[in-house]
Amino acid sequence: MDLNIRHKTALITGASRGLGRAIALALAEEGVHVAFVARSAQDMDSLREELQPLGVRHIGLVQDLASEDSIPRLIHSLSSAGWPVFDILIHNVGGTLDITDPFCKIADWKKVFRLNFDVSIELNHHYLPLMKERKWGRVIHVSSISSMESHGPIPYCAAKAALNAYTRSMGRMVAKDGVIVVAILPGAVWTKNGYWDTVNSGHLEKYLEQRMAIGRLGQPDEIAKAVAFFCSEHASFCVGSIIPIDGGQGRSYFGE
Repeated sequence: MDLNIRHKTALITGASRGLGRAIALALAEEGVHVAFVARSAQDMDSLREELQPLGVRHIGLVQDLASEDSIPRLIHSLSSAGWPVFDILIHNVGGTLDITDPFCKIADWKKVFRLNFDVSIELNHHYLPLMKERKWGRVIHVSSISSMESHGPIPYCAAKAALNAYTRSMGRMVAKDGVIVVAILPGAVWTKNGYWDTVNSGHLEKYLEQRMAIGRLGQPDEIAKAVAFFCSEHASFCVGSIIPIDGGQGRSYFGE
């Protein structure tokens, strides 16, 4: 299937490893020019090396998006480097920040929301109007199956649930202008040096038996290929769609 996105441009946050890295490579394989942002300079250099043979234009910026002034600085850096607009936004940056106490300080709640919600909204505020003017765009929020059920730290679950609600509403607002906004909800995915790569083997076996209908963890490429589809022309009817890609991990019913 031709996704018809060759020579489109994409911005991917949290792209140095795991899902973000896999998404960058999947889009590049489709001929998409990719800009990617992450904190690790070493991992970014490795990604650049993998992208080089694919023949697409690419740029990697090392930046911590958790800081309050990060988005204006990022937009300025990208524009100065010749990337003023994007056809595709992939909001992959996020995480629990190891903040697990539901009674943690409000400042900690704000840190979790900053990384999992605010960063995406700030980037959208800048780039979505430009997509509307050009009558085409794709915005993919990497949410979590935890956004639909009580599964994980409460601040993280709440932030991802807010991202889902935003996706559903904003997707309706911009659809007539040719801009498609969706959220994907990954389940447990194995990534090198990630949680499931380091967890106790007994815990992993129990989790796979009790929670994963498919009986295994997901692989980054399985998520990335789905994301590439939602970036394509073929996703034109996916207005504000909330899509679990979780190997049967989630147990919620969707009322949409």
